[in-house]
Amino acid sequence: MKKNVKAALSWAKWGILATPFVALAQWTKPMGSNLPAGSITNIITNFMKWSLALLGVFAVIGFVIAGIMYLVSAGNETMQEKAKKAMIYSIVGVIVGLLGYVIMQAVEIWLQGSGTTF
Repeated sequence: MKKNVKAALSWAKWGILATPFVALAQWTKPMGSNLPAGSITNIITNFMKWSLALLGVFAVIGFVIAGIMYLVSAGNETMQEKAKKAMIYSIVGVIVGLLGYVIMQAVEIWLQGSGTTF
């Protein structure tokens, strides 16, 4: 019973969120307001670009800190292992950020219908 209720609530949530897209609802900016004129897709795209740039900056800072940890370890095996793990995690962070950007660009091109390749 609980599984059915959870599934129904999940479908209802996604149905409510998708209603403007299904209805192709248009919204115009009220006159005299200082609201932005951008669409929701532009806002989401800009937010994704900003967050991916922030992820890249944090990954590079993490890599620098891991390098300093490795240099300061002075032969301590446990500190060297921690530094190596931190380096691996920061490299994975950069790769995830770049993949996120590539996927975002590919989806944007596919949704615009301007081409089949990116």
